[in-house]
Amino acid sequence: MGVRMIPVHSSNLSSVGYDNGTLYIHFHTGFTYWYANVPIEIYQTLMATPHKGEYFHNHIERKFEYGRC
Repeated sequence: MGVRMIPVHSSNLSSVGYDNGTLYIHFHTGFTYWYANVPIEIYQTLMATPHKGEYFHNHIERKFEYGRC
């Protein structure tokens, strides 16, 4: 993958990375998913919010093309 993953405090998300419009999320389940064409503002807000799982569910999950790494 080669993307720097940043650990986050969340009951669902373990770490987050972003590279050239692709958002990477590693979950506590052990799986990592990529999300394509995510605006930088979405990533920045995800990283800034204290409610990362809720933000992910409301603004990212099923809103962007995705796949498992």
